Amino acid sequence: MNLFRSEEHVRDWSGFKRGTEDGINELPAIVEIFSGNLFARRLDPDYASRMKTYLAEFIGALKGLGPFWQASGE
Repeated sequence: MNLFRSEEHVRDWSGFKRGTEDGINELPAIVEIFSGNLFARRLDPDYASRMKTYLAEFIGALKGLGPFWQASGE
């Protein structure tokens, strides 16, 4: 994951690939997704038994970021 000051800086980056614009998101959106149960509840005693639910929540949140973040084949 790379953090940039602006979308303009992303586009100027030497590693930027045209066609991946849908993957550009602001930091608050990324922080919200990675603050979900899959990551925040890791120390709970029942984490392993709930991991499937947490993973489904995480995948759903990723889909909310746009088509770039959807798994291939969906």
